[in-house]
Amino acid sequence: MPLVADAAQPRQGGADRAVVDVAVGVLIRPDGDFLLTSRPAGKVYAGYWEFPGGKFEPGESVQQALQRELQEELGIHIDRIEAWRQELVDYPHALVRLHFCKVRAWSGELQMREAQSFAWQRLPVSVSPVLPGTVPVLQWLAQERGA
Repeated sequence: MPLVADAAQPRQGGADRAVVDVAVGVLIRPDGDFLLTSRPAGKVYAGYWEFPGGKFEPGESVQQALQRELQEELGIHIDRIEAWRQELVDYPHALVRLHFCKVRAWSGELQMREAQSFAWQRLPVSVSPVLPGTVPVLQWLAQERGA
């Protein structure tokens, strides 16, 4: 059963729309803080906060998609990911399968290549609004941390 975002709005493409696979990086520093970035101007849900990532290209694995997206968006290189959870989110504009991966090590300095903002956060987060597909991740992190 998908998480339905903005249920009062019509669904573009109707009930038979294809699922869009998206690789998402939950970057976690040794102190436990995690990275959230804002959606850039011109994108759906611009200004909402989310974990970074993006759509798979044809033939890519989760790891390949995430490596490419984090390089393109943030200018960082990752070697290893920890596949974590998946969540199907029914947004008005798309039906999205989010592949959440924990990333605990990367190289390079963060560069906001899409003019987005970033914030290292801990629970409860201090940024808003938060993208609907991000909310379950915050709940999972809280459960893991015994909050």
